[in-house]
Amino acid sequence: MRVKERRDLPQLAPFKARRKTRILVVGDEPRTVAIARLNFELEGFEVLEARQGREAVQALRMKSPDLVLLDVHAPDEYGLRSLRMVRETTTTPVVLLTESAAEADIAYVLHLGADDCVVKPFSPRELTSRVKAILRRARWSYTAPHQSLVRVDDRLQVDFNRCEVIVAGERIRLRPTEQRLLHLLMQNAGWTVPHSKLLRFVWGHEEMAFAHYVRLYINYLRAKIEENPANPYYILSERGYGYRFIDFQGDVK
Repeated sequence: MRVKERRDLPQLAPFKARRKTRILVVGDEPRTVAIARLNFELEGFEVLEARQGREAVQALRMKSPDLVLLDVHAPDEYGLRSLRMVRETTTTPVVLLTESAAEADIAYVLHLGADDCVVKPFSPRELTSRVKAILRRARWSYTAPHQSLVRVDDRLQVDFNRCEVIVAGERIRLRPTEQRLLHLLMQNAGWTVPHSKLLRFVWGHEEMAFAHYVRLYINYLRAKIEENPANPYYILSERGYGYRFIDFQGDVK
């Protein structure tokens, strides 16, 4: 069967930066922090540092960084608990430094709300490249739908302005990455969006080594909107190629 693919995917315009991009680096390993600072400053970024959890949360609130680089082995109550705290209060992108390359561990921190993970030891070039990709994506904007709610059918509505889905009358919060992914799929309803383009428009890069990010977030979305996630109705898989949202008559711009 020939896969129906839409080729004119929306072009997303970057916001114009009004100041230096500000990165908050949190960690208790001086060498790691020093490497990150050196490389980010060479790229023209402003770098903030925090060692302990309370200090990091205060910097997040007072300095408004554009991205947080977080070592999950940082002291105090930071680490994974602080990742939860960040996600409860802000949509600031978070990149985690971790020693585990296990897919299950990466899936867990992505589920908690991390935007990306970099496995230690890492090359400075890789870290800088991944952070830049996340920042590009964070600056992208989409035009909100003309109507406040996008009605898919009697069971499902999506409120992109409030970052929520309404499923059988119940409001369910979407994480920022989930919203971007759902928005792109619904913009192309009835058309298959390939893995590489989902990675590019939602995560900022299209290396297929990160294709499991797409699968994980598709699973998170299905768990929130599908009546039976194991037998999905709204988000369909084109095996080995991509994903397709059902063809409905909504207006998603």
